[in-house]
Amino acid sequence: MAVDWLGFAYATAVLLGGIVGYKRKGSVMSLIAGLLFGSLSAYGSLGITTNPSVALLSSGSLAVIMGLRYWKSGKLIPAVMAGLSTLMFLRLLLLLVL
Repeated sequence: MAVDWLGFAYATAVLLGGIVGYKRKGSVMSLIAGLLFGSLSAYGSLGITTNPSVALLSSGSLAVIMGLRYWKSGKLIPAVMAGLSTLMFLRLLLLLVL
């Protein structure tokens, strides 16, 4: 089974983003979302060769959520996370199709 290092890097970025959001703004929701989506992304990266749907659903959901947060706030971090999540979603979609 191949290891999806890019998927693990994405999961780490999501997890760290939630922790940083909690540390900087005291946002418990950022911490919970970072832990949840980071864990789902890491789990999806483990099973990427057999079933990429968990990682695909996680990255797609996070792309939509962070895109909406960027739309409302205009801040940089939601835009970065939406962009990363969209790129990961497209990457996983291509892996699934090919």
